[in-house]
Formats: sequence, C-alpha cells, structure tokens
Amino acid sequence: MKWFFSAAMLVLCACNRKSKELIRPVVQNITESAYASGIVKSRNQYEVFSKVNGLIEKTSVTEGDTVHAGDIIMTLADEVSKLSSENARIAASYSSTSANADRLSQLKINIAVALAKKQNDSALLSRQQNLWKEGIGSRNELEQRELAWKNSSEAYEAALLQYNNLKKEIDFAAQQSVKNLQISNALSNDYTIKSRQNGKVYKILKEPGEMVNPQTPLAIIGDVNEFVIKLQVDEYDIGNIKPGQKVFLSMDSYRGQVFEAAVSGIQPIMNDRSRSFEVEAIFTSRPATLFPNLTVEANILITTKENAMTIPRAYLMDGDYVLLKNGEKRKVVTGLKDYQRVEIVNGLSKDDEIQKPL
Repeated sequence: MKWFFSAAMLVLCACNRKSKELIRPVVQNITESAYASGIVKSRNQYEVFSKVNGLIEKTSVTEGDTVHAGDIIMTLADEVSKLSSENARIAASYSSTSANADRLSQLKINIAVALAKKQNDSALLSRQQNLWKEGIGSRNELEQRELAWKNSSEAYEAALLQYNNLKKEIDFAAQQSVKNLQISNALSNDYTIKSRQNGKVYKILKEPGEMVNPQTPLAIIGDVNEFVIKLQVDEYDIGNIKPGQKVFLSMDSYRGQVFEAAVSGIQPIMNDRSRSFEVEAIFTSRPATLFPNLTVEANILITTKENAMTIPRAYLMDGDYVLLKNGEKRKVVTGLKDYQRVEIVNGLSKDDEIQKPL
C-alpha cells in the first residue's frame, strides 16, 4: 500500500511538472543583437618605440603626466652619435666653399695671368703678320709668334678648366658634407624619444639603465579625455553590423550598470586566429572615470520589432519545431532572436499551447 501511494505521488508530481511547462506564445517587443567583447582604449592610444638600439639615460616624464607633441619622453645614451656629429660638422666646415676660397683665388690669378699672356702673344702675332706682309722679318719669327700664341691660348683654356673643375669638386664636397651632417644630426635626434601627439602618459614600460631596441615598447600615450571601445565581433554576426547601431555595455569596474555607445567603424579585415572582426564604438553615455584597457561586454542592437509573437528559445526543437500540448511536433517559421526568446512568424497562434521538450 505504501509502495502504491509513493508511485501515485510520483505520477502526480510528474503530471503537475508537465502541466507547469505548458505555455502560450506571448506578443511583445523583441530585439536582435550581436554579442561582442572588447576593451576600452584612449583615442589615438599608441606605444612609443625607439628608432635605435641604446641604453636609457634619462626618463623625462612620469605616469599620469600630460604631454604635448614634441615633448621629450626619454633620452638614450649617444656618445658615439655625438662624436659622429662632431666629425661631420668638422668635415662640413672644411669642405665649405668659404674654406676653399684661397684655392679658388689662386686659380683666378692663374687665369688672369694666362689671359694677359694670351692677349700679349696675340698682339705680337698680329704685329709680326703685318711685318711679314711688308716683307720684313723671317718665316721662322712668324712661326715662333704663332706657336707662342697657340701655347698661351691653350694655357688660358687649361687654367679655366682647372678652376671650373676645382669649383665643381668643392661644391660637391660641400653639399655631400652638409648632407652627411644632416644625416648625423638626424641619427643623433633618434636618441631623443619624443611624443608624437598631445596626450597623457598612461604607462612607462622601461626605466633608466635598461637597454632598448626598435622592437621594445617604451611607454603608452593616448588622449586625456576621449575614449573608444574596441570590440571583437564574430564573423557569423559581422554582416549585420553597421555604423550608427546602438551598443549596450557592461564593465566589471562598474558592476550592475549599463552604458550606451554607437558603432563608429568596422575594420574591413578578419583576424585569422580569432575569426573575428574589430568594431569600434564611441560612448554616448559613460562613467565619469575611465581608464585604458578596461574590459567590456557588449550587445550590439541589430533590429527591434514591436508586437512580435514570441516563445522562449528553450521551447524550440531542432531549430524550427515546437511540441504541442497533445504531443504533436509542428514546424514553425522563426524570425528575430534574442538570448531568451524567439519570434514565431508562422506555424503557431497565440492560443496554441506548447510544452517544453524533454
């Protein structure tokens, strides 16, 4: 008798449980959204790198400092660079046109002397030619005058050529030494690490005395008050994401609070490793205090439909079937879905009773 009573109670409980799982569709508003996770970043946030290998000699800022474009962040030891710059400066000074003015002046004097001799030999030749026409003088004297004039003309041309060649050589050496000095100064400037923008120093990653190279980040700098959200959206959802869509955010730093943002951009290339796309959003409502790299979870609102007939997603079987009260398995057409409910476009009426699949 006791066994019969227990069995009866189990059947009754099972029937009651089954009856409690019967529901009817509900007409309500439904929204479809895409889940995304990400982090908060300062706008224009970037890592500072050195262009050269070196030893940090001095750090000119501390974490939390506000900097302007061109402000010095760090200085690397550059004794070799300084010596190279000094050598380049000396070479530039030695190679300049003004430093070689005496050499050019000497050649100008040579040109003047050669020109005077050429003009004198030309006059003597003309005189000898006139005498020869009058039958005065010998053929040998005329030829000697012609040879002297020819030699002095060639000497004058050689003096001009020597001057022009020297001037070209000096100009080339001067320009080359100036360029070498500019290159040396530029390399020397690489040992001074400067901020490329106005912003705030959020992190100093290296200290004086540490060796650095161009692959080692030295600091993190970003805007002081402007922040953006970098979200990772699955490739399955990216086709539904568009600029301007609302984003609802939650952060561990502000538990229980929901903030709003709007999609501002979509990176047009997929990350092969995570199979996701980076979507950028900007806050439309935000907490008073924000810090870079805060983690966020987000729902990007894709669309909203009013007065939709919905059922809980748990009552859906095999994607597009429901189980009626009488045990019949019926195919339905679904529409929008959120994390709890699904829209039924066709296949059910609001008076139909369905049960939860086992």
